[in-house]
Amino acid sequence: MTTKQQGHIKKWQDDKGFGFIETEAGESVFFHVSEFKARRRPNVGEQVVFITAPDKQGRLQAKQVQELGFVQQQMAQKNKQIRKRNSQRRQQSDFEAGQKKRLFLGVGFYAVLILLAIMNKLSWLVVGWYAILGLITYMMYAKDKAAAQRDEWRTSESTLHILSALGGWVGAMVAQTYLRHKSQKPEFRMTYYLTVVINLAGLLFILAGGDLEGLL
Repeated sequence: MTTKQQGHIKKWQDDKGFGFIETEAGESVFFHVSEFKARRRPNVGEQVVFITAPDKQGRLQAKQVQELGFVQQQMAQKNKQIRKRNSQRRQQSDFEAGQKKRLFLGVGFYAVLILLAIMNKLSWLVVGWYAILGLITYMMYAKDKAAAQRDEWRTSESTLHILSALGGWVGAMVAQTYLRHKSQKPEFRMTYYLTVVINLAGLLFILAGGDLEGLL
């Protein structure tokens, strides 16, 4: 692979269509206008990038002569695209890792509820309540996203939060993660976290001997 060199145009004879480039090593290299890639005539003194190759007589001459500024701009754009792709890959990786963590949290929560019910520390009614509310809440999120995409009547945020506070917060969490719905708005997220705290406080009340039968 031929190495690109950098230099500046030392001499240019426009009427004859050729000139000379002085390399960084101080050497003078011939080049023809046909090898100048810019859509204009070369200017004396401008910085260029090129490769060298022998002509038919074996003499070295400059080939693929490009403006240094253009090459630098192209490299900057390429590096920007690379950084953007790397950033997207990192974001996707972080998102997938977050998906797994949230799914594990949701499954773990339901597993704890089932274990408590098996140990007779929690009513199976509560387990069923959480399972049904989780499913309903997930479906409401899915319905709302579909409505948003079709520009139809939306489900109010207060309805989604009420469902979450009543026990559907796991379904809401899964929907926000996998459907990517209502996952970016800070105000909504803060209220969602509050509904989780409220619900868990209610669950602790039940576990502490609160009267669930009266609530149901």
